[in-house]
Amino acid sequence: MTQSLLTPSQLSRRSLLRGAAVGAGVVTVPGLLAACSGGGGGSGSSGGAKSQTISLGSNYSDPTPKKAIQDMMDAYQKKSGNTVKVNTVAHNDYQTNITRYLQGNPDDAAAWFAGYRMQFFAQKGYLADVSDVWSGLTGFSDALKQASTGTDGKQYFIPLYNYAWALFYRKSTFQAKGYQPPKTWDEYVALAKKMKADGIVPIGFSEKDGWPAMGTFDYINMRKNGYQFHVDLMAGKESWTDQKVKDVFGMWASLFDQGLYQPGANGRTWEEAGTSFAKKEVGLVVFGTPHVGLQTPKAEHDDIGIVPFPAIDPANGTDSIEAPIDGFMLPAKAKNVAGGKDLLKWLGSPEAENTYLKSDPNNIAVNSAADTGNYEGLQKDSAALVAQAKHISQYLDRDTRPDFAQTVVIKAFQSFVDKHSKADIDAMCANMEDQKKSIFSQPVS
Repeated sequence: MTQSLLTPSQLSRRSLLRGAAVGAGVVTVPGLLAACSGGGGGSGSSGGAKSQTISLGSNYSDPTPKKAIQDMMDAYQKKSGNTVKVNTVAHNDYQTNITRYLQGNPDDAAAWFAGYRMQFFAQKGYLADVSDVWSGLTGFSDALKQASTGTDGKQYFIPLYNYAWALFYRKSTFQAKGYQPPKTWDEYVALAKKMKADGIVPIGFSEKDGWPAMGTFDYINMRKNGYQFHVDLMAGKESWTDQKVKDVFGMWASLFDQGLYQPGANGRTWEEAGTSFAKKEVGLVVFGTPHVGLQTPKAEHDDIGIVPFPAIDPANGTDSIEAPIDGFMLPAKAKNVAGGKDLLKWLGSPEAENTYLKSDPNNIAVNSAADTGNYEGLQKDSAALVAQAKHISQYLDRDTRPDFAQTVVIKAFQSFVDKHSKADIDAMCANMEDQKKSIFSQPVS
């Protein structure tokens, strides 16, 4: 597959990405992340003569991924003889405070996101070059390396996994009702109307966190206008007042106008929307695999169906998939650089991926040597969806400047969810374009 991942003009949620706008100095937040960097000497080589203490800043705060991270650290500690202190901070708090964290007293390694999200901080000098770590890694594709590379050609990121955004449904509900997964926009709307007539809330939705709606916008935009238009819009090369963009919002608004969405989205968190899906309170949801998998009991994962977001223009089909990449970076102010690099080298191994995914089967391994033999059905289906894609996007707030995503897009989309009339769309697009011009005219650093 062709992975046109993340040039400097692109970026490529996971979830929960409010905070990189702080990186542009446009949002002030109180306090720093609760993290203490570990000291210790040692050679930084696993199994070296002298053990050392290494700290890891983590936003894996939900129970399942938190356990998976600890399992990886336990395996590393056993292998290396080093000690890892994991400093876990709630998702949104981590993202909101990330800039001040990197500028202040960061850990020796830290969780983050590939593409523009990483490049943004690398350009500011907040991250350390880990090209020497990459030189010893195997099993990563050129596309993954590209997504881990800064604008200067150096690597600043170690990938751990990715996951698909798609349209999810419950197989048992579809079987009982005789529904078929929609392949086109018209089928999507017709199915949602049928669900509504059958007394089912058609489409689950949440926007309190500020990022979930971005996935729906991206998909309507890529399906209607194509992947390259998405890339250029995110890069500031296309105008938000273009009729192509207004038509995206118009199609999206029609779902609200017909009462096909779960009401009260701006007051609902992604966890609550995921729980609604798990309880079969809604018929469909556009989400990432972890967002439905984490909220649905593991015993019910085989009942989760996943299909591409429906086609709109046959010329584009369903050739583009959102598949964000998560992993780790080395803060420039890390106290134990050698230890941080040694930990990153482990985190870039297929053994580390295997250990993580054994406890958190909601994501997809990215190392070609990782063991996929024990994948559950949802993982297999998600991996197949990504594998057939012609283009991979990372997600709106990872594909554009974080200051623009944070200060402009989130507010605009929440306003759209609340109002979504044609007059509001025109005014909103004009406002977004004005602010885009101002923000994109400013240097990153």
